[in-house]
Amino acid sequence: MESRPPLPPFTLETALKKVQAAEDAWNTRDPDRVALAYTPDTEWRNRAEFLTGRDAVRAFLQRKWAKELDYRLKKTLWCFMDNRIAVRFEYEWHDDSGQWYRSYGNENWEFAENGLMQKRFASINDLPIKEADRRLR
Repeated sequence: MESRPPLPPFTLETALKKVQAAEDAWNTRDPDRVALAYTPDTEWRNRAEFLTGRDAVRAFLQRKWAKELDYRLKKTLWCFMDNRIAVRFEYEWHDDSGQWYRSYGNENWEFAENGLMQKRFASINDLPIKEADRRLR
């Protein structure tokens, strides 16, 4: 059986480790690596898109990082309890015309006993910015 420590129930220390691991993985922009953190039947809402299953997540991430170029993410723990973690995040990226954006949002995560994420619900807003205004490098 797959396992992805740290495992729930989370403490402050293990919740912080889980958030950092997610940030590190997403900053690789490797859909195959990132998708392995989710259960095979994971449920997602990302903006107005609803996904079910690891394969759908992988395909979504491939599309995302083909559009969101030079993506760089920072996640911050908001709160946690038992097998759930909430984070706030911001990330920066540019499109193929060179327009930069900072995207802000919140995610609610729910984990299976083996530490894989079984639910991810994300709300995200985009702000066009100038390249000179970037904060994440």
